[in-house]
Amino acid sequence: MTSPVEAVSVAAGPVEAVGQALDFTEDFTRELPCEDGIPLENLWHRLQINLLDDCVHQLWRGRTDFYAGGNMFVYYSLQQVQRQDYKGPDFFVVKDVDGSYVRPCWVAWREGGRLPDVIVELLSPSTRSVDLGAKKALYERVFRTREYFCYGPDPTQGGEPELLGWVLGRDGYEALVADERGWLWSRVFGAWVGEWEGEYHGARSRWLRLYDAEGRLIPTAAEAAQAEAARAQAEAERAQAEAERAQAEAERAQAEAERAQAEAEAERKRAEAAQAEAEAERKRAEAAQAEAETARTRAEAAQAQAESERKRAEAAEAQAAALAAEIERLRRLLQNQPENKPGG
Repeated sequence: MTSPVEAVSVAAGPVEAVGQALDFTEDFTRELPCEDGIPLENLWHRLQINLLDDCVHQLWRGRTDFYAGGNMFVYYSLQQVQRQDYKGPDFFVVKDVDGSYVRPCWVAWREGGRLPDVIVELLSPSTRSVDLGAKKALYERVFRTREYFCYGPDPTQGGEPELLGWVLGRDGYEALVADERGWLWSRVFGAWVGEWEGEYHGARSRWLRLYDAEGRLIPTAAEAAQAEAARAQAEAERAQAEAERAQAEAERAQAEAERAQAEAEAERKRAEAAQAEAEAERKRAEAAQAEAETARTRAEAAQAQAESERKRAEAAEAQAAALAAEIERLRRLLQNQPENKPGG
């Protein structure tokens, strides 16, 4: 969150450390504030938090064993409540918890003492010293957060953002070293954390996003839906091309059948002429009869060939009709697909 932490006592341990000293009743917990009424600094901060949440849920889509939260309070000890220090991270992820429902705030003693495994703070001139000082010490020594990332300042305000990261070692936080792309590897996510320039919810800027181990951008829900629509469109176009090819094949077969039919008709006429000649020249009956029989045999073979070509043409037409029906089904499926709405 953007408001600075007024005081962080790293001596006040997490919920496990205070144990018996706390009376974490339901009434006590329900009375805890869940917001301070202070808005985020600007649109970029809000969108960046939403983008990180979107990407994490796409990275682990189908899973409910994690919780991602942003701009919300994290409660971990009675001393924190007594100080009324209700600040929390800009964005955090807790693994191995039930993420199937939304919390108004993160209350560690209701979550088996679990605190964030990853935290991301968005740097700004007003919060940088706290994010890199008091908050970093809190996450390192009290939360024992495994990975901590800082990114900012807001590039839409002319800032030149930088990406910093630490991993929790035996003696505290150890700085992560960026690769040649400026990305940092997150063991918790099993993914790269790095910059991306583009448009998100209508705002074009530089953003912090996740990439898989091969360096491919983890899409947002909207981007994934758009890619699926493009894939379906490509499949429809492929089916259309296949239908056109089948139609052309059917037309070719039809032409071949017509040619064979014409040849058969011509052969039939020649056979009739031969028969007439044989009838007229009765004296050469046996020789002419043999010739007529041969011609008749050729005519029957041509007729059979024509029939075979006709059947192939009918089969090709049936295939073309089936493909055309499939194209119509895909087209209707695309028309009935809901449009992507802003917000992913």
